[in-house]
This record gives sequence, structure tokens and C-alpha cells, in this order.
Amino acid sequence: MSKSHQAALRSRQRGLSFFGLVFLGVFAVAVFAIGGQSVPIFLEYVAAKRAIDKAKVEGTVPGVRAAFDRAAAIDDIRSIQGKDLEVTKRGDKVVVSFKYSREIALAGPAYLVYRFEAQTN
Repeated sequence: MSKSHQAALRSRQRGLSFFGLVFLGVFAVAVFAIGGQSVPIFLEYVAAKRAIDKAKVEGTVPGVRAAFDRAAAIDDIRSIQGKDLEVTKRGDKVVVSFKYSREIALAGPAYLVYRFEAQTN
């Protein structure tokens, strides 16, 4: 093969084919669709973690749960409520924790499940 023929073959091999472009587009749409549903879930988790950090100063179990419910109403936390919190005492410190999961329906019977848990220090 001559050098010009090899250069011509290389130039034809560059770039994406139509099917590669379609696959890339479908992949990008799927990532944005899942990401668009995941961002609010993660923001809610961050708000819940912040709410238990603020609520632990109440000192009593009913006080912690009531403070969390007030914060949940303000920050639109719907996945967990004050009654779902585990409030314990370690020494002289109040420790508040929670666990919950959220699902995103993908296709048919397939789901993406997020499991969250947090604990105050």
C-alpha cells in the first residue's frame, strides 16, 4: 500500500458512525433523566441530615422529633418524619440517626434504589 492510500484509510476511520452517535445520544439522555430524578433525592438527604444536626440540641426524644418535623416542613422533607428517627443517648450526648431508601423506576421491573443513613456526632 502506498502512503497516500494508508492516509486515506485512516481519514475514513475517524469520527463517529451514525449508530455510534445514536448510542451516545441515548446514553446521554438516560444519564440526564436519572440525574434529574436523583438530584432532588440527594438534596432531600442533605436537608434531613442538617435537620437532625439542628434537632439534637432539644435533648428529649419528643423535642428532637418535633424539631425535626418543623425543619422537615420548612425544607420539604417527605421521605422521613420525626417518628422515624432513632434517638439515643451515649453518655451525656444525644445521638440522632435515621435510615431510609428511595427508588427511581427505570424501565419495567428495574429500579434504582438509594439507601440513606445518617447519624449525629
